[in-house]
Amino acid sequence: MNVDSDRYVVGVDYGTLSGRAVVVRVSDGAELGSAVHEYAHRVIEEALPGSGVRLGPDWALQSPADWIDVLRHAVPKALAVAQVPAEQVIGIGTDFTACTILPATADGHPLCEEFPERPHAWPKLWKHHAAQSHADRINALAAERGEAWLPRYGGKISSEWAFAKGLQLLEEDPEMYDRADRWIEAADWIIWQLTGVETRNVCTAGYKAVHQDGAYPSEDFLAALNPAFSGFTRKLGQELAPLGGLAGRLTALAAEWTGLPEGIAVAVGNVDAHVTAAAADAVRPGQMVAIMGTSTCHVMCSDQLAEVPGMCGVVRDGIVPGLWGYEAGQSAVGDIFGWFVDNCVPASYADRAAEAGLGLHEYLTSLAAEQKVGQHGLVALDWHGGNRSVLVDHTLSGVVVGQTLATRPEDVYRALIEATAFGARTIVETFEAAGVPVEEFVVAGGLLKNGFLMQTYADVLRRPLSVIGSDQGPALGSAIHAAVAAGAYPDIAAAAADMGKRQAAVYAPDAGRADAYDRLYAEYRRLHDHFADGGMLHRLRAIRNEASA
Repeated sequence: MNVDSDRYVVGVDYGTLSGRAVVVRVSDGAELGSAVHEYAHRVIEEALPGSGVRLGPDWALQSPADWIDVLRHAVPKALAVAQVPAEQVIGIGTDFTACTILPATADGHPLCEEFPERPHAWPKLWKHHAAQSHADRINALAAERGEAWLPRYGGKISSEWAFAKGLQLLEEDPEMYDRADRWIEAADWIIWQLTGVETRNVCTAGYKAVHQDGAYPSEDFLAALNPAFSGFTRKLGQELAPLGGLAGRLTALAAEWTGLPEGIAVAVGNVDAHVTAAAADAVRPGQMVAIMGTSTCHVMCSDQLAEVPGMCGVVRDGIVPGLWGYEAGQSAVGDIFGWFVDNCVPASYADRAAEAGLGLHEYLTSLAAEQKVGQHGLVALDWHGGNRSVLVDHTLSGVVVGQTLATRPEDVYRALIEATAFGARTIVETFEAAGVPVEEFVVAGGLLKNGFLMQTYADVLRRPLSVIGSDQGPALGSAIHAAVAAGAYPDIAAAAADMGKRQAAVYAPDAGRADAYDRLYAEYRRLHDHFADGGMLHRLRAIRNEASA
C-alpha cells in the first residue's frame, strides 16, 4: 500500500481520569499512534479547586479545561508518534463518559468559568450520585402516572442521568439553573468546541435524557415534579443528529489546538461504551459488548423491541442507525478492586508482591487463582458503587458474607471478582428472560489484561468470551465514526467490518468450574434478592450522611 495515498482519522476518547487519542488508517483500522493526557483535576469529589468549597457525599465533578487540554496535548502527540502527515487526516471523532453533563451559556461557555466557587456550576461526572433522591421522585411520579417512556428504561431512570441531575441543580441552586441556557452532555459540548456548532446526538439524548419516540417527557410531567422544572427541556437539544453523521467542520481554533487541518470532518458526538461496539465489529443483533474498566457498560443491538427490567435503556438508532440499541451496566467493577487494594490489603502483601516483581493486583490475582471455586467460603455483592442494572439504585452498597478469622485478602479479592461476574450473569439472564437473546459476549476495556478475571467470567457465564482486538476500543470506535462522517464508508456497519477488530471465543468455560459456580451464583442471587429493597443499606447510608453533614 502506498503510504502517500493513505487516509487517516483521529479518535479521541474522554475517560474518567484521562483522555486518549489514536491515529487510525481508514482502509484497515490499523492504529498507528496514540497518546494519553491525564486530567489535571482528575475527579473533583471533596472540594472545588481554587475556592476549596466542600462538596457533599456522592458528588463527582470534572473540569472542562481538562477536556480542552486533551485536544492540545494528546492529539498532536499521537500524530507525532504515528508519523502521519496532518494533511492526510480526513476526520476526527470523539466519545465521552455519560451522563457527564454541564450547565452552559447560550454560546457554550461553562458556568464554572464564571462561578468557580459554586458546585452546581461545574460539570457533573457520570458517577455523581448525589441526585438519587431526585431520581426516586421522578421514578415514583412516572410510575404513578403510567408514563409510557418508563418501561423503555427498565422501570427506573438513574440518578446519573440528565433529568435527575437537572432537578438537583434547580432545587439546590436555582440561580445556576436559571443562568444555564444549556444543559448539555460533555459528548456534545466538546463537538461544539471543535466545530463552533451546537449539536445533540441521538445516543445521549435517548439513553441519558429520556428522549423516546421523538419527544422528551412532557412539560406537564416536569411541572408535577416542580413547577419551575416545566421548561427544562428547552435547555436540551430538540433536533438530534444521527450517529456516524457529520456534526460540522474543524474550526481554525480547534485546528490550532490539535495540529489537524482546518475544515476536516467532525463526527457527531457519542458515548464511550456505545462507540466501542463498532471498534469490536459487534454491531449486529445479539452481540453484547461489555466494556469493562472502572465500571462496566453492556451494550447490544437488536432488531426487536422489548422491555427488559432494570436495563439502562433501549433506544432506536442508539448504537447504529436502523436497530434498537440496548444498554445495561454495573456502576463499579475495576473501582471495587482498586478500592480493596488501596484500603484493605496489609503492607506485607505489597512487600511480597515487590519481591515477586509483581504489582499488588497481579500478586493478589495469582494467589486467588490458586484456589478452587468456593474454597474461600465467601459470597459478595458488587454494589460498592451502587447497582445500575438490574436494580437501578445507586444508594445500595457492597456486602461480603462468610468472613472468618481465617479469611485472607486474596479470598476477599477473589470473591469481589466473582461478584462482578455474577452481576454480569444477572444482566444477561434478565435480557434473555425478556426475550432478547445474547448470542455472543464480547469483552473490551482495561480489565481484558487480567486473564484470570476473564476466565472467571467465562466460567460464571457458562459461555465463550470473544475479545476486542484493540487496547483503545472507544478511541478506535470514535475513529471509525469519523471515517463514516468523512464519507470514506457508507455506514457504521461497513466501516466496522473493515476497521473493527474482534477475536472470537478466546476464553472457553470449564464445565467443572462452571458447575461449581452455579452453586455460588445461587447464593449470590439469594443475597441479591434479600438486599434488593435497600432497607438496611439505605438506613446505613442515611446514618453515614447525617454523621458527615
